[in-house]
Amino acid sequence: MQEAQKKYVDLFHQIEDLCREQGWGEFSIQARSKEIYAVCMLNHKIADAFSGADAFNESGEAVEYKSTSGNKVKGSYTGISVQPTWKEQVRYLREEKILIYPEHYFNRFEDGRLVESWVLTGKQVYDILLPKLKKKYPNVGKLKDPRLAAAVSTGEIMSQGKRVI
Repeated sequence: MQEAQKKYVDLFHQIEDLCREQGWGEFSIQARSKEIYAVCMLNHKIADAFSGADAFNESGEAVEYKSTSGNKVKGSYTGISVQPTWKEQVRYLREEKILIYPEHYFNRFEDGRLVESWVLTGKQVYDILLPKLKKKYPNVGKLKDPRLAAAVSTGEIMSQGKRVI
């Protein structure tokens, strides 16, 4: 870990501790601060833009991060744009949303610390999410939020993924 990265992680811990002690809640509610933290711990590079890739792995490939502060690691894919037909939806998921990231990291934070991180391939995530999204697709227009959403569960992550932290 580089000196600047070590400093960032140490300061992150201090800010989280202070906020908890003062009853101010978690300062890092926004995912960006957790993405930066995870980048430091995973030896990745943070993406410059807020849309698209979250980070780039050691090989320079774009990767996706999912973070939770829950008791169990999991990952939610929300706000997925709905395409006019299921065939177009599948193409979108493959070419623009899921398979464009060869690695998806599922990070679990506890008391402001990254306590576990798992990695699945884009293909694994696609295979997990596709049946869930297909089931929801016909009724998405009837929902309050007319976008698709599905989650990768703790069991799916632990059975198919590789723990890296």
